[in-house]
Amino acid sequence: MEKYRTLLFVPGIKKKWFNNLPSSNADAIILDLEDSVPINLKDEARHNVAKAIPLLNSKGINLFVRININDQGFDQEDLNMVVKKGLKGIVLPKIEEPDEILCISSFIKELEIQEGLNIGSISLLPILETAKSMQLSYEIACVDRVMGIAGLSAKNGDVARALGYQWTPEGLETLYMRSRVVMAARAAGVIPIGGLWQDIHQLEGLRKSAKFNRQLGFEGELVLHPSNVPIVNEIYSPYEEEIAYFQGMLEAFEKAEREGETAITYKGEHIDYAHVKTAKKVLQHNQQN
Repeated sequence: MEKYRTLLFVPGIKKKWFNNLPSSNADAIILDLEDSVPINLKDEARHNVAKAIPLLNSKGINLFVRININDQGFDQEDLNMVVKKGLKGIVLPKIEEPDEILCISSFIKELEIQEGLNIGSISLLPILETAKSMQLSYEIACVDRVMGIAGLSAKNGDVARALGYQWTPEGLETLYMRSRVVMAARAAGVIPIGGLWQDIHQLEGLRKSAKFNRQLGFEGELVLHPSNVPIVNEIYSPYEEEIAYFQGMLEAFEKAEREGETAITYKGEHIDYAHVKTAKKVLQHNQQN
């Protein structure tokens, strides 16, 4: 499974910004057709994004597109324009339940066939922005094509309105929600994605928020501004001290195992096979980054 520490939003209407995306160092780019695009400019944004997909893909960018979804359903024209070779996935805002995703997936399948793409090549990333979607987070995460679920804790956004919480920098008011999303994603075998830090120039606040999200078990975050990317990438990458700790643990355990011991003390802590599995996962993640 691919790792996405940072998924950077870019409005589909900002065509001039597209040229700078290869230097953003984000693990993925989300070209947005939804909330960052004025209603009267939706069609222009679609055309911008459709033209940009093959070009950005040729530069090695993992490219997603956030489409429009409302009470009447998903915007078919969004999908008609952007499902093509070079697209990694579709970001689904304001999803309520699994049946919606199944309907979208079926529509995408037909477009994949038309475009000569492998069926299932386009992944889906639902953003859980309603109380119902969070209640059904595991069921949503289990739907085919879903590669991850995003549980956001932004100030005064859709999630805040849906749950009625009052945002604080410490984030206690969203702790249960975020932990629920992480657990659902892990149980379904998909990626838990966090975010979304809105005060984009308050970098110390971003650092604290991202660090807490990583501690909760998230693997990456949705990001609003290029200046935020290096900080979030750093937070979601193994630290030098962490790497050295786990490398030393493996060496000590392997030596003990050769001598017939599989429960040892390393730096004052009890270590057995469970801890070794964790060490190997962290080191493997580091190699992928």
